[in-house]
Amino acid sequence: AALFAGAALMLPAGGAQAQEELNVYNWGDYINPEVLKKFEEETGIKVNLSVYSSNEEMLAKIRGGATGYDIVFPSVHMHDIMAKLDLLEKTDINQYEGFKNIDPAFLRAKSDPNGEYCLPYAWGSVGIMYNRTLLGKDITGWRDLLETAKAKGVKISLLDDVREVMGVGLMLNGHSVNSTDPEELQQAADTIIEMKPQVAAFTYSNRPMVVSGDVAAAHHFIGAMIDVFAHPDDLGYVIPEEGATMYQEDICVLKTAPNKENAIRFMQFYTQPEIPALNMAQQTNGTANMKARALTPENIKNSEEINPPPETMKRLQIFEDIGEGIRLYDRLWTKVKTAQ
Repeated sequence: AALFAGAALMLPAGGAQAQEELNVYNWGDYINPEVLKKFEEETGIKVNLSVYSSNEEMLAKIRGGATGYDIVFPSVHMHDIMAKLDLLEKTDINQYEGFKNIDPAFLRAKSDPNGEYCLPYAWGSVGIMYNRTLLGKDITGWRDLLETAKAKGVKISLLDDVREVMGVGLMLNGHSVNSTDPEELQQAADTIIEMKPQVAAFTYSNRPMVVSGDVAAAHHFIGAMIDVFAHPDDLGYVIPEEGATMYQEDICVLKTAPNKENAIRFMQFYTQPEIPALNMAQQTNGTANMKARALTPENIKNSEEINPPPETMKRLQIFEDIGEGIRLYDRLWTKVKTAQ
């Protein structure tokens, strides 16, 4: 994702042309190109894709005055933040016929409980991708991984993401990933600093490092199952026994969108079960579209990593908007990153 972050967006030159275009701003590699191709074929609307590597990067770009984007894919807590900042257009997507395919459990945004603004896009866990050849075993969680990595003399990597990494520290100490308690957050930061001798890097680009054996394991999203399916004897993915975060992104239309009608057409298009199923087949994540689940390939449909059983779901926590509390996270994150 980081390799593509900051890609330039080709903006429409005139009003007539704008009606035939859709400017999509999404996480890097977070949509199957075949989905965009199919939309273009069905509608004649040309899709321009630009990408970002974090919620914060996307928000900064929008708040900085970027006006050419039509739809964005914020995580649930960022959906709420953007709603608070009055950046999102009301689409009434919940009135569209295809919205009946959406599982109400995924209307998680507190600012949009009925789906009047945004459409649930995709979800998954953030766990541990590991190389069992290097570790010599399957692992059960963070403590097991750290003990094994230390004994084997191998390194791991963590995401370059303040809330995800601090979330690991919080969960290892039995706290909520949405805590704003200074003592709990300091304890979480100390836990991550204690891990640093085993950490080779903080990066989003860690899947290839596990595949090649440069690191023995990586803190990563469920999309890592792409590699696990390709190398089932060597690689694994686990939702840690200590708990994990789950993510969910929503499709939202910006108030400043130059092509609002085309953006809403894309949202409607994405309610068709075969479309999120096509996306899942390449992304190996979950969907809120109930009918789409039955259309996915057997390896995805039968994967308890991608579709966790109820007892595993109880261990998953989702981020919420913590308001000014993020300032303390940022200060502690600087200490974590610079600690020797």
